[in-house]
Amino acid sequence: MGLTAGIVGLPNVGKSTLFNAIIKARAMVENYPFATIEPNVGIVQLRDARLDKLVSVVKPRSVVPTAFSITDVAGLVKGASRGEGLGNQFLSHIREMDAICQVVRCFEDENVIHVEDTIDPVRDIETINLELILADMEVIEKRLPKIEKKAHLKVDSDSTFEYSILKKIYDHLENGIPARKVDLTKGERFHVKQFNFLTLKPMLYIANIGENEIGVESAHVKAIRKIAEDENTKVIAVSAKIEEELISLDNEERDLFLQELGIKESGLDQLVHAAYDLLGLATFFTAGEKEVRAWTFKKGMKAPECAGIIHSDFEKGFIRAETISYADFSLYGSQQKAKEFGKARLEGKEYVVQDGDIMLFRFNV
Repeated sequence: MGLTAGIVGLPNVGKSTLFNAIIKARAMVENYPFATIEPNVGIVQLRDARLDKLVSVVKPRSVVPTAFSITDVAGLVKGASRGEGLGNQFLSHIREMDAICQVVRCFEDENVIHVEDTIDPVRDIETINLELILADMEVIEKRLPKIEKKAHLKVDSDSTFEYSILKKIYDHLENGIPARKVDLTKGERFHVKQFNFLTLKPMLYIANIGENEIGVESAHVKAIRKIAEDENTKVIAVSAKIEEELISLDNEERDLFLQELGIKESGLDQLVHAAYDLLGLATFFTAGEKEVRAWTFKKGMKAPECAGIIHSDFEKGFIRAETISYADFSLYGSQQKAKEFGKARLEGKEYVVQDGDIMLFRFNV
C-alpha cells in the first residue's frame, strides 16, 4: 500500500527542482513554461529511524523500506480545465494520485520568470484550485443528464442516490468549495470514488521559500498557512534549492548540513510525513534474520487486513499476530528481551494494528 502523490503548481515555481532533490534524479529543469511535458515519476525509499534501529539489532540479510511514488507533472495555467497549456493532459495525470502536493512559489528571483510576473501565493493557489474545481464540475455536468430522468422518476434507487450526491457536490463546487470540504458519508464517498474527483483528494501545500528564509516564516508563508488552516490541511516550507544541494551529500554530511541550517527534517521527510498524516497512513514492521521490512497500512486496519498486505493467503488463513510495539523494542533493546519481559502479545482478528508494531503473522491455508 504505497503512497502516490503528484507535485503540481504553476510553471516555474520549483516543482521539478524539488522533484530532483527528492528522488536524486535529473528531471528536466528549465526557465520557461511547460519544460516538463510528460510527467516524471520517481520511486523513493523512505527514511525511518525505527527501521534503521531494527536493522542494527537484527542484522538481516535484506532490508526493504517503505516505497513512495511521486510524480512531477507539467505546470498548470489559468484555463487548464478548458484545455489551455497542457490542460486536460495535466489533469489526467493527477486523477490517479492518492494526494496532491501543490508547490507554491514564495521566493523572489528576478532571473526566474513567473507566468503572472509577480509573486503572489494566494493568487496562485486560487488559480490552481479554481481549475481543479472547474474540471470536477465538468465531470458532473457530463454525468448528471444521463441519470437525471431515472432519479426524478425514482425508478432506479442507485441513480437516485448518485444524482443526490453529485448534485450536492456540484452545488458546493459552484460556490468555490472543493469536494473534500463537502460533508459526505462513508457510503457517499465510496460511491463517487469512481469519478476520481480532483478536489476530493487531500491537498498538501508546499511553500517554496528562498535559501535566506530558512527558519523565518515570511508573509507569503503565513498567507498560505491561513489558507491551509481554513481547509483543515497542512503546509510545509521548503527551499527547493537547499534540497537540491543535499543530493550530492552522504547521510552523515546531509544530517550535519541540516543541523547547521537548524532543520530537523529534509523536504522529503516533511513531505512524506505530512502526506501520510493527511491520508491516515502508518507503518508496521516485520523483522527476522532473512529480512527486515517496513509496510504501509491504513490507520484503523485490523491484523488480518495488514497480514493481507503481505500476501492474500496470510489474511485468508489468519490465526494470530505475535506483536511487539516499537516502543517496547526500543526500551528493551531487542525482540528477545521484550519477550523476556512479557511485552510480546498474541493478537487476534479484532486487533487494530498500531503505528510501529513489529509483527509476525501466523496463518494456515
